[in-house]
Amino acid sequence: MQLANRFVRSGTATGMANPDGSMTPKLSAFIADVAKGGVGLVIPDFFAVLKNGRLSLGQVGLFSDEFIPELTRMADGVHAPGSKVVAQIVHGGAHADPSCTGEEPMGPSAMPKTAGKFGEYPGCREMTGFDIENVVEGFRMAANRAKKAGFDGVQLHCAHGYVLSEFLSPFYNKRTDSYGGSITNRARIVVETYQAVRREVGSKYPILIKMNVTDFLDDGITPGDAFQAARIFAGMGIDAIELSGGTSWGFSVLGDINRFPTRTVKDEGYYRDMAMRLKEALDVPIILTGGIRSYATAQQFVHDNMADYIGLCRPLIREPGLINRWKSGDTRESGCISDNGCLFAIFQGKDLQCVNLAKE
Repeated sequence: MQLANRFVRSGTATGMANPDGSMTPKLSAFIADVAKGGVGLVIPDFFAVLKNGRLSLGQVGLFSDEFIPELTRMADGVHAPGSKVVAQIVHGGAHADPSCTGEEPMGPSAMPKTAGKFGEYPGCREMTGFDIENVVEGFRMAANRAKKAGFDGVQLHCAHGYVLSEFLSPFYNKRTDSYGGSITNRARIVVETYQAVRREVGSKYPILIKMNVTDFLDDGITPGDAFQAARIFAGMGIDAIELSGGTSWGFSVLGDINRFPTRTVKDEGYYRDMAMRLKEALDVPIILTGGIRSYATAQQFVHDNMADYIGLCRPLIREPGLINRWKSGDTRESGCISDNGCLFAIFQGKDLQCVNLAKE
């Protein structure tokens, strides 16, 4: 997969799907605008692989063949200006919304109900062997549909406290069977998911992964375990690793989305240290996402071989045409102030938007 440049629109929730998980023209237009803005690779949203893994009524689904025609139109809209498009596929695990799925959430281990900043966290039951097999199958079929719809690749969402991330994290995973304990065991479901997807899409179809460097939780995944997990992923044949951090539990219970607000250039690239370690140790492309706001910093990260690609999310919510502006020679940094107001808009039932831009 050849890209026009090294900028990646990192996947995030948009909240713009229909309640049944199907695509809306508004969402397709929103993503097409990002592609028109000049970014090389667009990861539009996070797509639920099973109904019981949905995180909200506004989340797009890849659990039905009925969605393929609209997804094809989305892919075509991204391809038209010359960008590539990858479907980020996810199961919400312990954070699936029971009011949306009609089922009790499930995770690696049972978790109790917990009072949080934004109401009660519902808790979850422990997944059985059948549940694990069903989730792996869900990822396989979602990848099949993404390929049929014309997407150029898929990305396994193994970050932010969703099911693949939960298995990696000792905070969520207290199992004593072959899916718990050592980092090799905790990564087992990710390896099985990758293998199932690879068999489905073939050897030439790109499979990326987004993973946590840290959960920002006591007893969460450590950078050491994250490094070992990345080595496992590179060894199994993953085509690129995107680095991220934080969990949905941290937001829903602690009210904390991101521990790294960007205020100055020196704060950019939250996970740069891990990116450097992986670049030195592994022969796999690294996407560095998190707090990058200036062209000069992005250029430095690539030139210094700290990363192969630069992931942007919130800056492109504020300014979809940011990359074209930088290409034109206007390399002023993004006006994004990293306050996460855009994400709070979703939690309030609104479309993804920069609330600060609306105030200016």
